[in-house]
Order: sequence, then structure tokens, then C-alpha cells
Amino acid sequence: MKKKLTAYLAWAFGIAWILQVTAAILLRRGYAMAYTGVLSVSMFAPMAAGLLSGAGRKGLGWKPRLRGNLRYLAAAWFLPAVLGTLGAALFFVLFPASFDTSMSYLVASLGPEGVAQMENSGMSLPMYAVSACLASCLWAPWFNMLFALGEEAGWRGVMNPMLKEKLGSVKGRLVSGVIWGIWHWPIMILAGYEYGSNYWGAPVTGPLTFCVITIAMGTLLDWLYERSGSVWYPALCHGAFNAFAGIPTLFLAPAYSNWLLLGPLMIGLIGGLPMIVTAAFLLLRKPDGKNP
Repeated sequence: MKKKLTAYLAWAFGIAWILQVTAAILLRRGYAMAYTGVLSVSMFAPMAAGLLSGAGRKGLGWKPRLRGNLRYLAAAWFLPAVLGTLGAALFFVLFPASFDTSMSYLVASLGPEGVAQMENSGMSLPMYAVSACLASCLWAPWFNMLFALGEEAGWRGVMNPMLKEKLGSVKGRLVSGVIWGIWHWPIMILAGYEYGSNYWGAPVTGPLTFCVITIAMGTLLDWLYERSGSVWYPALCHGAFNAFAGIPTLFLAPAYSNWLLLGPLMIGLIGGLPMIVTAAFLLLRKPDGKNP
């Protein structure tokens, strides 16, 4: 198993890091669309690693298995938005000056031309916000699921079972989360992925904070995978996390744009606190004397 795990990680990191460095170079040269495309492809590195390393296993869980799993389907679909909303609300309550109903952060992001184009199309800022929120909760998770599947088939389907067999459920999930976080480090350091580049302690504190987030998120995703027996549930949940990821910035005051280590997004320690608490509960609970 040790050889398979080592080979798996070598492929997963090797493929992804080459693509992440390439994406960062493209972004610095002004090719934003190419950057997004290459980064999307890199999400399939964990799945490819399972095939190339020979660590891929039978019974990965490709069948949807809807019977008896509707509650897990609902959790995968809607829990990220619930946790994200609670985390954002907590951040805005603690820092009320950060809450901006005029959506000036969005206006700054779009620029004058972007705002003009949006208004010319008949969509106001409030309409855009409502549309974005509905999309993030309803259909975007299903679209994002197709890209998240590359990671979930690899991390939850191949790597986590090996780690949990070797280290136990709790330690296996903790180590898995750290590995998943480190896997993102090149694009975070080179391109400001997730936190930007002007936050406190950059570029060190961002990657370290992100490992806390990936431990929590990975625990939720692995719990869904274990309970459902299908890789599609963590893939949908991963897609839902990605869909809701930027929604709280619609109401973030621009002066707080460098506060992402704390919130209001789920990648912050305050914005992500409901997710962290939920993951800790799942990680430590022992139904029937056993970890989930």
C-alpha cells in the first residue's frame, strides 16, 4: 500500500503542479481565460493519478445509488450554502462595517464597462445579486460537479481509503486534508489563488490557513462518500462549495477585501467556522463506538 500511495501522490502532485505553474504564467501574461482553463484541467489530476499509479480500486462508487440516499443528496446540494451563509453572517456581525449593501466590491470588480454592459442588458445590481445567489444554490452545483469529480474520485475514492486503513479514520482524514491543501500551494503562492496576494502574512499564512479549510471540507466530503457509497455525492457537494464560494463578496466593503483570511468567505477562519465546527463534530463523533 505504501508504494501505491507514494506513486499516487507523485502523479497527483506532479501533474497538478505542472499545470498550476503553467496557469500562473498564463495569468501573469494576461491570458485569464487560458488560466481558468488550465486550472480546470488540473482538477482531474487526482483521478488521473489513480489510473496512472495503479492505485485506483474497484468499488469506487460510480453508481448514483439514489435509493436511501436522498438525505445525503440534499446535504450535498444545500449544506455548503447553509454553512457559507452562516459563516458570512457571523463575519458581518463581528465586523459590521464590512457589510455593504451598495455592492461596491462588485462594481469595482466589474469596472465601469462591465457595469454599463450589465445595465444595458436590463439587469440591475440587485437583480444580478439575486440571480447569482439562486444560481449558486440551484444549478451551479450540478455544473461544477463535473469538474469536482476529478478531485473527488482521486482524493475520496482512492487516497482517503488508503490513508484511513493505514492511520485510522480521524488521522487519515486530517492527513488527507493537509495533503489536499498543500496540493493547491503553487497556484496560491504564484497567482494569489483564494486569498489574493495582499493579505496579512502573505504568502505564508494563506496556504497554512487553507489547510485548515481543506481538513474541514475534506471531512465533510469524505463523510458523504462513506455514507452514500457513491463518488457523486462528494462531487456534488464540492461543486456546491465552489458555486457558493464568492457569493458573500457581493456584500463585502472593498476596504475589507484583504481580510479573506478571516472571512466572509468559507476559506476564512470566521467565514468557515460553521463548516469547521460541523466537520469537527463528524470527525470526533463515535456512533456505536466507532468513528464514522
